[in-house]
Amino acid sequence: MIRTILLTLALLASPTAFAFERDADLLAMDATWNEMRMKPDVEGLERILADDWMLTHSDGRVQHKADYLDELRTATRRNQGIGNEDLRVRRYGDTVVVTGTSVQSGISNGQPWSGRFRFTRVWVQRDGAWKMIASHSSRIAEAK
Repeated sequence: MIRTILLTLALLASPTAFAFERDADLLAMDATWNEMRMKPDVEGLERILADDWMLTHSDGRVQHKADYLDELRTATRRNQGIGNEDLRVRRYGDTVVVTGTSVQSGISNGQPWSGRFRFTRVWVQRDGAWKMIASHSSRIAEAK
């Protein structure tokens, strides 16, 4: 009887506990993306970005993996601050969408930039590892 009750409680609790742990792990991976961009850790980014990864910047410009990593490698782009807020994870099988707000600053092509952005990042599980396949940001207009 006690064994049955314990087994039932374990089965009821497990999906919630495991879902939370996996979401927390994915949020940690998403945070690692920001840490790697700050350093910059180009080799680490190479591992977590899918070969067909695409970044849509807040100005509508599209950039692919090789170009983005080259900017970091050559210091054409230097991130000086990245902080995320209001993070949300939504899971669709082997695909996860992370959304939130990001406060960022940096230098690109010698020009400083900063702002608040809403972002969407899409991660898929490929060969047992999470890979980011897309990132998109939109600048949040300053309040008037």
